[in-house]
Amino acid sequence: MTEEKKLFLGPRLRRMRRELGLSQTDMAGGLGVSPSYVNLMERNQRPVTAQMMLRLAEVYDVDIRALAPADDDRIRGEIEEALADPLFRDLAIPVQEARDLIEQTPAVADALARLYAAYRQATRDRPDTTVAAERGFAFDPIERVRSAIEAAHNHFAELDAEGAALAADLAADPGDTLAALGRRLAERHGIRLRVLPAEIMTDGLRRFDRHRRHLLLSELLTPSGRVFEAALQTGLIEHSALIDRTVAAALGGEADPLVVRLLRRSLASYFAGATMMPYDRFLDAAEAVRYDLLLLARRFGVGLEQVCHRLTTLQRPSRRGVPFFMIRIDEAGNVSKRYAAGRVPLARQGGGCALWTLHAAFRSPDVPLTQRLALPDGGEFLSVALMLPPAALPFPARPGRFAVALVAEAKYAARIVYADGLGSATPIGIACRLCERADCAQRAEPPANRPLILDENTRRIAPFRFDARR
Repeated sequence: MTEEKKLFLGPRLRRMRRELGLSQTDMAGGLGVSPSYVNLMERNQRPVTAQMMLRLAEVYDVDIRALAPADDDRIRGEIEEALADPLFRDLAIPVQEARDLIEQTPAVADALARLYAAYRQATRDRPDTTVAAERGFAFDPIERVRSAIEAAHNHFAELDAEGAALAADLAADPGDTLAALGRRLAERHGIRLRVLPAEIMTDGLRRFDRHRRHLLLSELLTPSGRVFEAALQTGLIEHSALIDRTVAAALGGEADPLVVRLLRRSLASYFAGATMMPYDRFLDAAEAVRYDLLLLARRFGVGLEQVCHRLTTLQRPSRRGVPFFMIRIDEAGNVSKRYAAGRVPLARQGGGCALWTLHAAFRSPDVPLTQRLALPDGGEFLSVALMLPPAALPFPARPGRFAVALVAEAKYAARIVYADGLGSATPIGIACRLCERADCAQRAEPPANRPLILDENTRRIAPFRFDARR
């Protein structure tokens, strides 16, 4: 059964009422409740029920998505990370004030989070902080695309529907999926699909030659990788207009060409995943096997990373899967992929907690590492981490080595096989500079907002001692 949480939307409800030019008495009359009940909802002393949301939409013809706090968890994490920066240390801003900002003015909070992200990128790219006047603080198109995808909960219903339709067409073909895609491209678009030797493709894995009408795939791709690339290109050819509309909606009209192209490519990949793992069939299987990653990969003939990514997209409002957060890192801890259907509890830019078993996955390449995590704010999560099989590359090239983790809130434990038999939670932090846990032997730096306590006559197990008092 889907877990629901109470929605306290007071500031949003008050803002909507004022925009409609209504008094509390007027709104109460329209909704069929007392003025005091409206007042209690606006002061967050009563939740806004699902029935009340539907009543608001019916009576005032408003989009209830404007009321729903879809991004609050994401923005909260970003704001709390920003306020822990040494830049703000002297302000000592209480956590509750930050949360009040998010609840009462979510758009302002989102703007501040974006500004801080741009500042961090600028200082990382230009340590001397010479003014990046050409685009304000360094503009990070990849982070902008990630934010747009997270704002949509990594779920794009129309692309899911078209992917499922293509999967049904391909299933009716007597050949294997790649052969069926090849025939479709040839018959409908006059495109020849070819798999070529690595020495001909050189460093390319997929190349579409528009003039010769050839789709070229490298032999280095796994069988599932070949299907994925062929489905991706099919999506770009057959659903270009839909992808463009989805991009425009996700970006709110933003026209930066690099951001548009990056998101367009991401959505084409989404379509390919929806084709290989159709929503309903994949969700049925995931629930039946309790989200066993290896079993799902075998059943659908896909790679582990493809399974992990697809699991973060199962957020159709009428039929949701477990809202997972996915992260991919390299051996240095750099974050190269991040997708979130639910709350994002961990570091966005790398430098995460060394106590998280994600960082140990490179030492156990064939074993999923499971862990219960306890964060400083009291939240508990389940994590499964594993190293991805390295790509095949011709000698002497060294393939990249990556590990992924899927994380979900602990309240979903009964639905996830990896929760079985787990012991007590491991206390971890988001990152050392944001973590106030004392006596951590793994700490690389003290928390940014706590003064160090230095005693040259004493050495402790933990490398830093600091004042933990608020």
